[in-house]
Amino acid sequence: MKIAMLISGGVDSSVSLRLLKDAGHDITAFYLKIWLEDELSFLGECPWEEDLSYVRAVCEEVGVPLLVVPFQKEYHERIVSYVIAESKAGRTPNPDVFCNTLIKFGAFVEKYGAEFDRVATGHYALTEMRDGKARLLRSADAHKDQTYFLSRLRQDQLAKATFPIGGYRKDEVRVLAAKYALPNATRKDSQGICFLGTIPFDQFLKETLGTKEGDIVDWKTGATLAKHDGYWFYTIGQRRGIGLSGGPWYVTGKDVAKNIVYVSNAYRSAETARTECTVEGLSWIADAPTLADSLTVKLRHGVRECGCRLEILSDGHGRVMLDEGDTGIASGQTAAFYRGDECLGSGIIET
Repeated sequence: MKIAMLISGGVDSSVSLRLLKDAGHDITAFYLKIWLEDELSFLGECPWEEDLSYVRAVCEEVGVPLLVVPFQKEYHERIVSYVIAESKAGRTPNPDVFCNTLIKFGAFVEKYGAEFDRVATGHYALTEMRDGKARLLRSADAHKDQTYFLSRLRQDQLAKATFPIGGYRKDEVRVLAAKYALPNATRKDSQGICFLGTIPFDQFLKETLGTKEGDIVDWKTGATLAKHDGYWFYTIGQRRGIGLSGGPWYVTGKDVAKNIVYVSNAYRSAETARTECTVEGLSWIADAPTLADSLTVKLRHGVRECGCRLEILSDGHGRVMLDEGDTGIASGQTAAFYRGDECLGSGIIET
């Protein structure tokens, strides 16, 4: 097949590229420039130049052509503006989820998709065709599984996608990278939000939304404990950066209108756990589940998930009833739903 390989400079996409080449496919590698290196350069280093140097070295080693394509404009219009608006509204957006839907399998496919049979990435996920529809399945590595970040793909997008390392564990990918003697075989995995690189998200918010002094209030007693620089710097369940003694303290809520951040040092008690939430913007990859389906849900990226029932309401929203309480439900985050090993799709937590 003729395949476009979206490569980042990390070991996962590089091994994916080599696996596809070994399988005999006609590969063209693409490096998508989405870093905001010009606008945010004064905040810290964006490692796109280092990434690109690894990408070039890998592509030369494997013998595939490389195209470096700018997508900063599309990324700002589709992702960054959304992140800013959601943060200002007091919600907790997940830009990496929307990057896959709107950029990698969105804007990129719109521009280049007609030239290729498939678009490949280095995600830990699997796909299969069943009943005439593409299905998104968990990867072989439960800890690295990235189906959560792919949970908003549409059927046409997933049908175009391929994930070469989905059947491998991370340690096996490292072994393959060493076997292939890839230039980035021992490079550490990247951390942080995709368009910021090593720039802390708080610095990005400070630059885009500024600061606004408000009160940090004890959720239980109503006492004002300290001041903060703006509710947009905090998310439900957050522990780090609160800076109060007598803790640990956790963020339990925010009053956007009054610029109040509520905290508690009894956050892990059953008193603060929730067993229900509502979601909006439900998006299903193949089929919508029924109320009778036995589902699990991930309310944030990671291995933790919870059994649930999902009631799809007449207005299109969803009511999620959890089998156990959760103390970190944050509006704006993605809730990804699973039936066994299949990721069915997701919604955005509303309340």
